[in-house]
Amino acid sequence: MQISESKMEYLKLLARTYKTEDEVEAEIVNLMTIQNLPKGTDYFMSDIHAEYEAFLHILRNASGTIKRRIDEIFPDMDDAERRTLATLIYYPREKLELMLPEIKDKKAFYRDTLKKLVRLLEVSTFKFTRSYVRKRMPDKYAYTLEELIYGSSSAMAYGGVNHQDYIIDSIVEVGCADDFIIIISGLISRVSIFRLHILGDVYDRGPAGELVIDTLMKYPNVDIQWGNHDILWMGAAAGNRACIANVVRNCTKYDNIHTLEVGYGISLRKLETFALRNYPKADNPMMMASAMIQFKVEGQLIKKHKHYEMESLLLLDKINFEDHTINIGGKVYKLNSSDFPTVDPADPYKLTAEEEEIMQDFEKEFAESRILQQHVRYLFDYGSFYKVLNGNLLFHGCIPMTADGEFDPINTEDGYKYGKEWFDYAEKLVRTGYFSKGGRDKQRGVDLFWYLWCGYKSPMFGKEKITTFERLFIDDKETHVEKKNPYYELYDRVDVVEKLLKEFGGDPENGIVINGHVPVKKGSSPIHAGGRLIVIDGGFAKAYQKTTGIAGYTLVQNSNGFLLSAHDAFTTKERAVAEELDIKTIPVQKEPVKNRIRNKDTDAGRARAVEIDNLKLLLEAYKAGLIKQ
Repeated sequence: MQISESKMEYLKLLARTYKTEDEVEAEIVNLMTIQNLPKGTDYFMSDIHAEYEAFLHILRNASGTIKRRIDEIFPDMDDAERRTLATLIYYPREKLELMLPEIKDKKAFYRDTLKKLVRLLEVSTFKFTRSYVRKRMPDKYAYTLEELIYGSSSAMAYGGVNHQDYIIDSIVEVGCADDFIIIISGLISRVSIFRLHILGDVYDRGPAGELVIDTLMKYPNVDIQWGNHDILWMGAAAGNRACIANVVRNCTKYDNIHTLEVGYGISLRKLETFALRNYPKADNPMMMASAMIQFKVEGQLIKKHKHYEMESLLLLDKINFEDHTINIGGKVYKLNSSDFPTVDPADPYKLTAEEEEIMQDFEKEFAESRILQQHVRYLFDYGSFYKVLNGNLLFHGCIPMTADGEFDPINTEDGYKYGKEWFDYAEKLVRTGYFSKGGRDKQRGVDLFWYLWCGYKSPMFGKEKITTFERLFIDDKETHVEKKNPYYELYDRVDVVEKLLKEFGGDPENGIVINGHVPVKKGSSPIHAGGRLIVIDGGFAKAYQKTTGIAGYTLVQNSNGFLLSAHDAFTTKERAVAEELDIKTIPVQKEPVKNRIRNKDTDAGRARAVEIDNLKLLLEAYKAGLIKQ
C-alpha cells in the first residue's frame, strides 16, 4: 500500500490513541453505528434577555418536543393526563409536592408514573449510543437506569414477572420512587436537546443574566451567536467605558441591578450617592446620572473614530441651555427637562471630576469581577458572530445591505469591508481587544465593542441610529424612530436569502437563514422568503410582549425536519406547575422529509466519515506492518 509521508505521520499520531488492530476495529464499528442513527435534535433559541425562569421553562419542555412525544406514545391518554405527565417532567419536584397529598394509592401512582417515564426515556434515547446516555446519568443510579432502559427491550421475565416491572416494584418498595421520577424526568429533558444554539442577547432587561450563563455552561453541546446585548457586556468586561455606561444605564432603567451587584459584585453605591445629589428630581436618578455619563463617553469615542460615521449621536453640544431646546438635523425640538447639572455647555463631553472617579471605579470592578470575566470568556470560547450548520446560516441581527440588495460597504481603518469579510474582520478585532495584552489593535478592538452594540452597520444592531437621548428628553415621537437597515425588507426575497447563504458558505439551494433580534409583531409572520428565512426572537423580554402578543418563537430541527414553536407569555414557575401550562407548535417545513436525516447527513457526520477513513487506513497500516501495534 502507498501512503504519503505526511499521511504516515498523521497515522502514527492516531496510533497513540488506538494502539492495536482490535481498538481500531472497535472504534470504526462504533463510529459507523453512530453515523446511521437519526440526527439529534438541534434547538435554536434567541433573545433570552436575562429572563431566567422563562428560559428554564422553555428548556425543560424542549420547546414542545417532550409534549409531542407524549402525545405520540400515549394516544389513549386523555388531554388532561398528558398535560399532567408533561408538567411532571418539566417540574418533577414541584409537581410531586402538589399531587401526592391528593393521591390515595401512592404505590400504584408511582408504578404507573415510572412505567410511563421509562417508556418515554426509551423512545427519547433510541437515537443515541449507550455511552452518550450513560454520561448524562447520575452515578448513584446509573446501573439501575441502564437496566430500566435497555434490560426491558427483550421483555425478559423472571418467574413470570417482567424485568422492568420487577425493578420498578423494587424502587417503590425501597421508597426512592420520588428520586427516580425526578432523575428520569431530568434525563428526558436533557436528551431531548442534542445541541443548543443561542442566537444572541442573553443579557439585559430581565433580572438574571448571570444565571442564564451559569445554566448554559452546564450544557454539553452549546454554541452562541453573539447579539448586541452580549457584545455590550463583553465590551464592558474588556474595559470599554461607553459599554460600561450603557450596561449600568440598562440595569438601572429596567430595575435589574441584581445582576450587577449580586451576580457580579459590582457596586453602584458611589453612583447612587452622586445621582441622588445631582438628579434629585428625576424619576430614576441613577439611570439619569449613568445616561449623562454614557452620552459623554460615547461622544469621546465618536470624535476619536471618524470612520464610525456616528456624528448623529453627538447631541449634548446641540442643546440650547437657555431655552431648553435642541437642534437635530436643522429642526428644533423642545426638551422635556432643563436638568443638566453635570454638563458643561463649554465642553459638554468632558466628565466632571466625580464622574471620572465613578468611571475609574467601574472599570476596575468590571475588570476584577471574577464571575463576569469567567462568563465573558465562556461567550468567547463558545460564541461567534455567525455559524454555518448543516448548510444553514445562523446569526443574531442583520447583514448590512443597500436598498438594491448589495452588501453595504463598512468603512474601517483597514479599508472597506463587505458581507462575510466584515463579520470576520470585526470578530477578529474584538477578540484581539479582549485577549491581547497591548498594542494598537488592542485599543481598536476595545473601542469597536461599542460600535457593534449600536452602530448603523453593525451586524448585531441594524438600525440607522439608536435614539436613547431622544427617548429620554424629547416627547415628540418622530425623533424616537429607529430606521432599520434595508436587510429587514430584503429578507422576504428568496434570491437575497440564497445570496446570503452563498456568501457565508451555506447551502444556497436547500439551506435556511435563522436569525433573532427583532420581535415579531402581532399579525406578522416569523417566516420569510417562502420558509427560507426564519426570525426566532424568543420574545422573553416582558417589555416586548405588548407588541408581539406572545412570548416569541423557538425553532427545533430533529431527524424529521423543522418545527417552529410559538410561546405564550411566561408568568411564574408556580403558575406553570399549578395550571400545567405548555406551548403551541407550528410546523414550518415546506414538505415532509421523505427520509429521516441521519448523523451521516450532517456536518459532524461528514467530519466523522473522514475520521472513519483515516482509521481504516491505520488498520491497513497495522495489518501491513507499516506501523507497529
